[in-house]
Amino acid sequence: MKVGVLALQGDFREHLKAVADCGHAPVDVRRVSELESVDALILPGGESTTIVHLAQNFDLYQPIRDSISKGLPVYGSCAGMILLADRIVDGIKDQKSFGGLDITVRRNAFGRQVDSFESDLNFNGKSLHAVFIRAPWVEEVGPGVEVLSTAADHPVAVRQGNLLATSFHPELTEDLAVHRYFFEEICKGR
Repeated sequence: MKVGVLALQGDFREHLKAVADCGHAPVDVRRVSELESVDALILPGGESTTIVHLAQNFDLYQPIRDSISKGLPVYGSCAGMILLADRIVDGIKDQKSFGGLDITVRRNAFGRQVDSFESDLNFNGKSLHAVFIRAPWVEEVGPGVEVLSTAADHPVAVRQGNLLATSFHPELTEDLAVHRYFFEEICKGR
């Protein structure tokens, strides 16, 4: 399976490695033609407003929105969760997202960079070590959203149809459980 990683800003290199470690073909996505060639897409951590700005400059903003609405499997980590959220709290004025995930997400909910932390979580019934960096959390989920993990009494891993999002950065650990879940449970049949 060809798995694209949006490579405009943020920690896309770590996701490209995780894709390869899971046995799939990683593809840097910076152009529409690259987006159109992949079977799934990962939105990395970084700065959500910068990623949207760059996606607009690279003419990728609307094509990504269209791909999501057409059912392309997409996984977003940290800023990627914000980019998939339909509603954003504490964003900049008129902050945009690609949308598609029926959640309300709060930016930097766990605090600033100096408040970053690591924690063990239960992810989909298994223990997982998670890295949170200026992480968002989910404040509200729609009826079609499944919560896969929580921290501080808030959802930090959610799934809805073809979309998966985590507040944390599994690409910064050696544990491939989240990536494997995405490939095996959401991308199956691709």
